[in-house]
Amino acid sequence: MKKVYYLKTCSTCSRILKEWDLPSDFVLQDIKNEEITVKQLEEMKSLAGSYEALFSKRAKLYKEMDLKNQSLKEADYKQYILEHYTFLSRPVLLFNNQIFIGNSKKVTQQAKEAIHG
Repeated sequence: MKKVYYLKTCSTCSRILKEWDLPSDFVLQDIKNEEITVKQLEEMKSLAGSYEALFSKRAKLYKEMDLKNQSLKEADYKQYILEHYTFLSRPVLLFNNQIFIGNSKKVTQQAKEAIHG
């Protein structure tokens, strides 16, 4: 699988996609316009190890909903990601049974090296 889950309106995602210079056989899914399905999220979780690893604690809604003061379980992380796209840490790159989550320099560099060898 060669897929990227991202947010088209996010300047950070756009910058990272340019850096990655993805081959044309990658599928890009703008998660605002095409919601993540349960099956897609479960596939990401199987590679990531947990829903929490996919969850963005930097999302504005995380603060607004005061989620940091709640003890969230895996089912909660899954539910929130499915309910609102901003809870997915972006971008998420799936490539050759590997997953790269988020926009840290380390992760984006590892993803770029995996893509381009």
